[in-house]
Order: sequence, then structure tokens, then C-alpha cells
Amino acid sequence: MTGLPRRNLFRVTSPAYLAAGAALLLAASAVPARAEVPPGPAKTLAEKMSRSVTGQNAWRHLEAISRATEANGGHRADGSPGYEASAQYVSRTLTAAGYQVKRQEFSFPDYDILAEKASVTAPEARTLKPIIARFSVSTPVGGLTAGVGVPSGKSTGCSADDYAGADVKGKVVLVDVNDCFITQKQIVAAQVGAAAVLMNVNAPNPDLNLRYRMVPPEDARIPIATLSRGEAERLKADVAKGPVTVNVELRGNNKTTKTYNLIADTPTGRADNTVVMGAHIDSVDTTPGMNDNGAASAMLLETAVRMAPEWKHLKNRVRFAWWAAEEKGISGSQYYVDQLSAEQRKQTALYLNLEMIGSPNFARQVYNGRTSTGAGPAGSERISELINGHFAARKLPTVGLELDGRSDHSPFIAAGIPAGGVNAGSDKLKSPEWAQLFGGKAGEMLDPCYHQACDTLANVNRTIFEQNGRAMAWAAGRFGVDTSDVNGKGGEVK
Repeated sequence: MTGLPRRNLFRVTSPAYLAAGAALLLAASAVPARAEVPPGPAKTLAEKMSRSVTGQNAWRHLEAISRATEANGGHRADGSPGYEASAQYVSRTLTAAGYQVKRQEFSFPDYDILAEKASVTAPEARTLKPIIARFSVSTPVGGLTAGVGVPSGKSTGCSADDYAGADVKGKVVLVDVNDCFITQKQIVAAQVGAAAVLMNVNAPNPDLNLRYRMVPPEDARIPIATLSRGEAERLKADVAKGPVTVNVELRGNNKTTKTYNLIADTPTGRADNTVVMGAHIDSVDTTPGMNDNGAASAMLLETAVRMAPEWKHLKNRVRFAWWAAEEKGISGSQYYVDQLSAEQRKQTALYLNLEMIGSPNFARQVYNGRTSTGAGPAGSERISELINGHFAARKLPTVGLELDGRSDHSPFIAAGIPAGGVNAGSDKLKSPEWAQLFGGKAGEMLDPCYHQACDTLANVNRTIFEQNGRAMAWAAGRFGVDTSDVNGKGGEVK
């Protein structure tokens, strides 16, 4: 799941938020209106797919992806041996099941990291662990040594007023996440004369650090990196006591990376009413990425394999897609959508997305058909109703998740294509209400290993992995026969 620069990456649980969450849970426990699927071919295939796709069978694929990842550098960042080995496994498995697999090649702007290190040099020496933002300006080789400054106003440093009266010229400024994009933070810091920026990610886990990126890259002004909350808070406390000096070496080069999406179509079903089902297979370069997003890739593969014997029952073509470069700005799915002609967009019935489906401290989240500005493309809420209905029929409560800009549904939504899917959670804190509803630990992230080295096989909750997988296999079977209540064609639902 991409760590797109956002104004509020981590939201503190407030009383108002918890009250709203409680109301949401009450609504989530009810079976959505019109969630039942009438008897017929669509229901038959949906139920058959849900029975045949199991967590145990999909786990074989996840283990294979894990082996390919660990044997080839320990991550699946685009252009890496780990990505190539994992994609080859997916391609071989699909070919063996009878699919013709296409590689959709493309290039995207990327960033080669050369150095990311820092240390406090005075008054007491210690090492820091910064993570450079992609497309950041570089320091000189050997780094720059300067005093540490902090804003005099709001700690987020989003405007020049936040530095009014503060002596930050030539210093490394320490700011907090939120209120604006990091690109703006470093532009403002440059304007007031700062030499570099360190940003506190302010995550619930004091040791968690995340890599951000500059959007657009051409707005980069001065070096910028993130620190974990624990490191940042200690550094800020030191500054409050007196002068602090740091050495910061942050270096990287802009580059272009070549990669590819994997696409496999069923040979049957209407090509002019294609159901697309996808998950990104890449990971960030700091993790094996088994939950993010190896689990979804493995489950998608098992769904495709189990659908092969059912091709004769399909009325609509089903396209399975393993996206590249989701962690680099959702570049793979965006490229796919950009290549569609106006007619091909109209011929795309809907998109189903699988993202982080095995989070250890999970919430059973179903994309709710709505964006931050209102309803998504027509049919999106119906997709949500049907997936929620699948869970409700099995007495598995769900909560809604906005169609935000953090996963591969985003380009489809922007293109007017209805979308939905499941997500077990990443950096959001679990509320007490959610802990009561789903189990797990309140006050902790839904995936404490989000973008961290601990996102191994042991990080994947096999229960929600299977539940989400069966739900999406059900959806693939249902829409593979009937999309009429989503887009008005491709079936016979009355």
C-alpha cells in the first residue's frame, strides 16, 4: 500500500472519532440493502468460486513469493531481482493453468538512494536513522553539519509564519508530519533559509519510520528526510535544553526505472464488458512485503487458477492484473488506465482491488463506494453492498473504507470506472470498538509491520487472509457472470 504524501498520515483517536466509529459499527453490522443475489448462474459461480479458493491453497503461492523475495535481495521493489523472480512465478503458474500472460512494460520516474545517515555531533554524540524522501535534493558527500532549529509557531512548518522570530538560517529544521505535503514543508523551510529538513513521522509505534516522496519532483529545494517519532522527540527535547548540532548525509539521484504489469485474461466472456481484478505485487525496498502486498498477489493468483475450469460459465471477460510500482506513486495501474482508449474505458465494467488482505491486527474493511468528495463512479456503492452482503451472510461484520488515493483503485475511480474491494488495514490505529468487533489490540496499528522488515510470512493473519480471499473470489465469480446492477449490462439481474 503506497505511502503517498498526505496531510494526515496518522490520525489520533479522539473522543469524537470514537463516537463516529461506534455509529459506523452499528451500521456495518447490518446486511446492506439489496445485498442478496437471486438464484441463477451468477450466484452459482460466485458460491463455487468462494468454496474453491481457500487460504491453504493460496498460501502455497505466498510461500513461493516469499522464497523468491528472500532469495533475491529481500524485497520486490520495481527493477529488483526480487520483483523479477516473483513475477516469473506468477507468470509460470498462470501459464500452467492455461492463461496467456502479457507483460505490459512501462517506465516511470524513480530515485536511486546513495546515502541516508545522520548523527548528533553535540552536545552528546549518537547515531540517527533517517530515511530520505524520494526526489530529495542531496547534501554534499560527507553530509552537512549544522545546528538544529524548530518552528516557533505550529510544529508542522507549513508556512513562513510558523518560523516567525526563529533562528533557522543555515540550520537543519525539525518539523512534524501533517497539515501539508512534505514538498511544501521543504519549500517553506528553504524560503526561511534552512539548510535541510528532518520530519517526525509521528507514528503510534515510536520506532516506525516511513519513506515519503516529493510531488512533483521538480519542487525539491533542500534535502529532506524522516525520523521515527522516538528519535524525533528525543532530538526536540535536546533542542529545548540548548544548542544541538547534527551531521546529515542525504544523497540520491533521479532516474528512470523500467518495469511491467502482468495481465492475464480469461479466453471467454464479453471483451466489451471486462471485469478487472488486481493487486500490486511490488513492495517497498525496506521489507519482504508479505502482507503488503504479497498476500493479495497470492490470493489473486489462486483465484485465477480456480477460475480456469469455470471459463465456460463466464458471460463477461475477467482480467487479472498484478500491478507494478504501486509503492512508487501507483504508477503501474495508472499506466494501465492511461493506455485505455475512451472506448476501452467504457468496456471496463468495474475494478476489484485487493490490498493488504492479511493484516495481523485487522479490521474487515470493505471499500464503501465513496471518495473524500462524495460518491464514487456509479455502481461503486453496489459493489460495496454485494461484498458486504457476502460477509454478512456468513455473520462476519465489516466496516467501510473510503476509496482514497492510496491503492490501485484510484486511477480507475478517476477514470469513471466503478471500483471496490477489501483491505485489512495498514497504519490506522484500532479503536476499542473495532477491537471488540474484530478482536486484536486497541491502540495499535492494524499492521504494526507496515513497510517494515518484519512484514514476513509470520506477519500475515491467515484467518482474514482466507476470509478476504474467499469474498473476492465470490465477487469475481458473481461479476464474471453478471454486472447488470453495476453498469447496466452483462447479465440478467432484475
